[in-house]
Amino acid sequence: MERLKLVPGAEAGSDHRNKVNWLTTILAECDILKTCSEHSIQKHNRFSRETENIVDPTRKLWIGKASVCIWNFSPFPAKEMRTSCRDHSKPSTGLCKVTTLPNGIRIASENTPGHFSAVGVYVDAGSRYETAATRGVSHILDRLAFKSTTNRSADQVVAELESLGGNIMCSSSRESIMYQSAIFSQDLSRILSLFSDVICHPTINDAEVEEQRLTALYEIKEIWSKPEMILPEILHTVAYKGNTLGNPLLCPPENLESMTPELIRSYMKTWYRPERMVISACGAEHEEFVDLVVKYFGDLPKSPESLDSVMTHIEALKKQNEQAKHTGSENSKSFVKSLFNSSKKQQHQQDDLSPFEIATQPARYTGGTSFMETGPESPLTHVYVAFEGLSIDDPDIYALTTLQILLGGGGSFSAGGPGKGMYSRLFTHVLNQHYWVESCQAFNHCYTDSGLFGIAGSCQPQYANALLEVICRELDSVARGDVGQLAVTNTELNRAKNQLKSSLLMNLESRMVQLEDLGRQIQVHGKKTGIDEMLENIDKVDVNELRRVASRVVRGAVSVTSGGSGKPTVVAQGNLQGLRDVNKKIEKYGLGSGSN
Repeated sequence: MERLKLVPGAEAGSDHRNKVNWLTTILAECDILKTCSEHSIQKHNRFSRETENIVDPTRKLWIGKASVCIWNFSPFPAKEMRTSCRDHSKPSTGLCKVTTLPNGIRIASENTPGHFSAVGVYVDAGSRYETAATRGVSHILDRLAFKSTTNRSADQVVAELESLGGNIMCSSSRESIMYQSAIFSQDLSRILSLFSDVICHPTINDAEVEEQRLTALYEIKEIWSKPEMILPEILHTVAYKGNTLGNPLLCPPENLESMTPELIRSYMKTWYRPERMVISACGAEHEEFVDLVVKYFGDLPKSPESLDSVMTHIEALKKQNEQAKHTGSENSKSFVKSLFNSSKKQQHQQDDLSPFEIATQPARYTGGTSFMETGPESPLTHVYVAFEGLSIDDPDIYALTTLQILLGGGGSFSAGGPGKGMYSRLFTHVLNQHYWVESCQAFNHCYTDSGLFGIAGSCQPQYANALLEVICRELDSVARGDVGQLAVTNTELNRAKNQLKSSLLMNLESRMVQLEDLGRQIQVHGKKTGIDEMLENIDKVDVNELRRVASRVVRGAVSVTSGGSGKPTVVAQGNLQGLRDVNKKIEKYGLGSGSN
């Protein structure tokens, strides 16, 4: 999604506690990977970033094309280069300071130099914590940000936002709701005062909710008309049918009428607890920042029963381990049949769960298929093939992220050039070889206890079956060493590792990315993991490790540790008359078989 919490090192969310797997989330945040996902005040950008961590063809490193005759070598062969950062050029862990208030709020800061400060409030909430009764609240809630409060009218809030200038936004994802800003350093007190008002003292009246119902309905219709935005969302609902990460980011249209001020306040009362909040800053003196947070957030009462974000994520992982031990071959039978709605029995079961049970419920990957026929007038057919990926703090996450960079991809008209991914496999093996492929790119969505990894492609309808074959072939070949020239080479791997490291470092130059990295790591892990450790783990990835991790994912073996089904997830939309024998093609390549 869910956001800074998913970054390696700081979030109290899922698997980031002991390891540095914020890496994937940072890249997703910078539009290098996914997403989901999951959203800023400019809603479409917010939704597409959270919903799909798929590389953006206009911004990814792997954008470009090259002749296949040079796919195993280039004029400047990539070499393995160890990477380290000088202390003065990185947000090192030594600069990070964390203070926990008596009410449970965590305060994190890095006093990096600059004319601007970045401040964020990260709440461990989001669509994965919604029940049948509250489905869609997160979507409406982030739209209600910066409305009237008990201390300010809506006009006064808008006037304060305009007076502050800078970049101020709210976004929701599957695992986090984030309020973020980049402002002049002298305005630190003003932005914290504003955040305190809109987070702790919102009015949420009938008129405001009704306005957002109408706006959300328009937004939902527009997003459903754009395959690149809605298909990653549908992919999640199919992959995690009826549970946690499968809960929709968008409010289902039939639930809009039930979005009342009382329901929204109840949701906030349950999840907007001080022990589930992280307030972080970059470019601020820690002691001064702590004093301001105490001034504006210190009056939040301590929860009678703690739902500490770090603790609940640890507990969810423990439950997932138990789930993996006791999962049988029929683990998917109890899940729902529809994308957005649970059965009545499941609705009652969900509504009866306590907040602690909801917060510690592990994601359960089910896999499945969804085919949406749109008729012969559709110019393109879109195909997504995914498998259960890795959580953010799985030790193999670095190899999987490297694999996503190595596969790369983009659109048929992506602008190529050095450093733009012209040597990535999906360009050299697919886009440069098959004129009928409109786009083909790898994606990697990472969450605190699970993930989705795969390839998305689009083509003319008559080639849909061939596209599925090509996708399966590429996923199979990266997991094998006995496929001749199709096997991953050291040159390819070193190029991908260098691209990944440079992307990571350059993106962390952004103060907003640094802020989210800090906030999310503290939210998930309660501590910050340094960039040097991430770079070191990337450097450790070799060809054999890459193949092992690729095999673990595409053969469905992640289910051994997650308790998931191990089955593939396939979503297709368009004129599907040419798409046949989907399961047979996947089985032909041994994908999703559940064993290495």
